[in-house]
Amino acid sequence: MEIRKYGDPVLRKKAALVGRIDEETKRTCKAMIEAMIRAKGMGIAAPQIGVSQRIIVLDVDGQLHILVNPELIETSTEEIESQEGCLSVPGVEGPVARHVKACLRGTTLEGESAELRGEGVLARAMQHEIDHLNGVLFIDHLSPVKRRSLLKEFSRKKREKDE
Repeated sequence: MEIRKYGDPVLRKKAALVGRIDEETKRTCKAMIEAMIRAKGMGIAAPQIGVSQRIIVLDVDGQLHILVNPELIETSTEEIESQEGCLSVPGVEGPVARHVKACLRGTTLEGESAELRGEGVLARAMQHEIDHLNGVLFIDHLSPVKRRSLLKEFSRKKREKDE
């Protein structure tokens, strides 16, 4: 499956809860993993492959995490600003402040409740993917001037690639 790019309406919709984990859910997760690996990413949310469901996949420090219906339940008060990019807005990065630590609660593909605690890069990836489930992109965290500049650069790179 192709990763949806900035401008695709599915990226701006709040994703629906998954009612039941079935074979279709598992196929979606497999497609997400394959798309993320092809794009050399460290995380992906179902809307990024055009499926408006609350599913995320993270691959940080050699650990693969799949969560269905994840919720951000806890964050540290401390934040750190760091360059961030996105598979749906390829070729550009911008400074985004994120909580240093985060905790998600969700369901595994086996239907079991799970918590995922992370700090640093993992916490950043967790928050980034939860944003995707809520129709938010990393560029939404930037100042209007920085956002316009990055989107101009994104459009230019897209045109060059398409030519």
